Amino acid sequence: MSTTPTSTHVTQRNGWLWCALAAVLFGAATPATKLVVDNLGAVALAGLLYLGAAAAVAPFAFRERPSTATVRQRARLFLAVGIGGGVAPVLLVLALARTPAGTVSLFLNLELVATAVIARVFLQEHIGRRAGLGIVIVVLGGVILAGTSSAGIATGALLVAATCVCWGIDNAITASLDSYTPSRITLVKGLVAGAVNLLLGVALDGAPPVRFVVAALAIGAIGYGVSITMWITGARLLGAARGQVIFALAPFIGALLAWPVNGDRLTTTTVIAFTISLAGVLVVASSHHGHNHAHAVVEHAHPIDTNDPHHRPGTIAILTGTLHRHHELTHEHEHLPDIHHRHSH
Repeated sequence: MSTTPTSTHVTQRNGWLWCALAAVLFGAATPATKLVVDNLGAVALAGLLYLGAAAAVAPFAFRERPSTATVRQRARLFLAVGIGGGVAPVLLVLALARTPAGTVSLFLNLELVATAVIARVFLQEHIGRRAGLGIVIVVLGGVILAGTSSAGIATGALLVAATCVCWGIDNAITASLDSYTPSRITLVKGLVAGAVNLLLGVALDGAPPVRFVVAALAIGAIGYGVSITMWITGARLLGAARGQVIFALAPFIGALLAWPVNGDRLTTTTVIAFTISLAGVLVVASSHHGHNHAHAVVEHAHPIDTNDPHHRPGTIAILTGTLHRHHELTHEHEHLPDIHHRHSH
């Protein structure tokens, strides 16, 4: 069985779109967070951001049927919650307290490198020369911007780098958690990491002012809750590494928005670097890969796309809602390292 070019292109286009929308929302969250960081403790603010994320997706997650995740998948989910939802946002907020929002946004491009390396090493995602070249070009744009930043930001840069490693691990894990829907992953991450960080923050710094609590929850709902859910949806269609290439536009969006929101200066270099990174994204988007491969029987939950050859009649058995079982299948077609193609090359 083989796919038609149309079905393959529709799947890729949908994946790019989800990740691009996620990038816009998360990019806007960085300068917005900078507006409240001086009025809230770092740990409490991180907790509020993720509780806001949980609130945004809760109406959707609670309507879904319980997952049939294995013990291993549950363990991986809570590892992602602890690292990506617990540690990473605290590090990011600490960086924002010491460094201009635009500069922090630029250094967040390191998340692309961390995600690509981890996805390749631990998930055996096929990246290829063209996609690898695109990733290098995207990173080059970030290097150009970082190289023109003001001095005295070493501590902030190290904190952002640590944040990116944590989120790289989180990205690779959550893109492969096919027993959970994106909204359920975001809900668990938001509730657990958010509640723990908020309690720790209140214990360390006292109760935060109500007006800033509301602002932080709103930023978290849109910039984290909706954004994370969109990214997971797109990464399942593209693979973690390629999904992160599109998401790598978020730092540049944050840097551009930091100009009117935080008063950070927009320079010609920023525009040039953004253009270079966009070119890198287009290079990755134009990469192709395909070979004959076999699918084992697997059960997972995600939207069923009748244009996808893995969802055609006779290839799956629908269990409940979006939960379904794939039968054994051997075929050749162009594909990306999505949740149907977690195999070595």
